[in-house]
Amino acid sequence: MSKTKLTINSNGSVKVEGDFEIVDAQGNVYGLQGREVLGICRCGLSANKPFCDGAHRNHFEHDAKAFDLPPMKIR
Repeated sequence: MSKTKLTINSNGSVKVEGDFEIVDAQGNVYGLQGREVLGICRCGLSANKPFCDGAHRNHFEHDAKAFDLPPMKIR
């Protein structure tokens, strides 16, 4: 099984690649038709949410740069 990789694209989608499954809030599985790479919408403009359809072009700006999250809070 390959490792799943998420890439946060600048001014665009989250690219998902590898071995993955996507489910809705009720646990129903999306039929991905064998795709091993796809984009998840981050801008909210896609007509095909949760998947990216490119509608973000010229309407969404985010310069994706990796950073460290603060330590997790102990409960």
